[in-house]
Amino acid sequence: MTSSAVPKGRSRRNFAGARPVMDDVARLAGVSKQTVSRVLNDNPAVRPETREAVRAAMRTLGYRPSRSARSLASGRTRMLGVISFDAARYGPASILTAINTAAQEAGYLVSSIALDTADPDTVVQAVDRLSAEGADGVIAIAPQSWVGRALADARLDSPLVVLENDLGGGPPLVTANSRIGARDATEHLLRLGHPTVFHLAGPTGWTSADLRLAGWQATLQAAGAEVHAPLTGDWSAESGYDLGRRLARRSDVTAVFASNDQMALGVLHALHEAGRGVPEDVSVVGYDDIPEAAHFLPPLTTVRTDFAEIGTRSLRLLLNRIDDPAEPPGVEPLVPVELVVRRSSGPYGRSS
Repeated sequence: MTSSAVPKGRSRRNFAGARPVMDDVARLAGVSKQTVSRVLNDNPAVRPETREAVRAAMRTLGYRPSRSARSLASGRTRMLGVISFDAARYGPASILTAINTAAQEAGYLVSSIALDTADPDTVVQAVDRLSAEGADGVIAIAPQSWVGRALADARLDSPLVVLENDLGGGPPLVTANSRIGARDATEHLLRLGHPTVFHLAGPTGWTSADLRLAGWQATLQAAGAEVHAPLTGDWSAESGYDLGRRLARRSDVTAVFASNDQMALGVLHALHEAGRGVPEDVSVVGYDDIPEAAHFLPPLTTVRTDFAEIGTRSLRLLLNRIDDPAEPPGVEPLVPVELVVRRSSGPYGRSS
């Protein structure tokens, strides 16, 4: 047996007591250390037969390139940064999970910073920290307009992808089509014969809330239906319950569109306490299609947002920007939404 031979199934570390390094791979494959580095980084200049020889040597030795070795070879840290706000909510949490999964599959680590204060300085500090850590790129989940403004003012040398907040011709934007989702929800209730639709809006300044309010309002105006002043909540079921009690006292309320499912849940609670049947007296539609929505009483009609697609698409777009920073961002298509009809919505005048 030659000194370079290793019994099948055993790494150099098992056989000789030391973990194999890049020099060992180069020696066994009969190439330079630089060629091994090029193979590790998928350099297209390496000939196929050389690439296979290097990979065969890696398999024989049980070589596993360290993250630091990859960083030195490529000039990258293989680390991505994510800045998120209100990360405990279902939407941002689902997006963050999808980003982490896609990043892991691509061989990257993720450093996440969750912001919990409406302070532009915290955004700048988060950007500075990720820059100091050497993030190859950053995804910012920026659901509020102030976060977008702070990001626009911050200096980030790495590629940036923004979710839910258009910075105006700068980094690429990934977001769902909230305006169309609100239109579909409102049209659904109008098609059921309801004279108009009342709206529980999300907090002012949140991009998705503002777009859903605009979509609801435009749809009613296009249909010639009366547009009542929206009631503004804070995304919580508690705020939906408080506002729902006000709506429950009005006999002209027969259809309600809430800007998220948690507020819709609060509305269902308030209507039940007031003795108003859903959908016999009042139809209710939510937004997001959280996992619990199908188990509300009654099961909630809602607009489904594909948060996993938002996260995966943002990661893919960021990696493309890292590979080719000079490429113009272009226009990223809006992530489509889907109306999911369940038993909380029904024809107008059903109770009679």
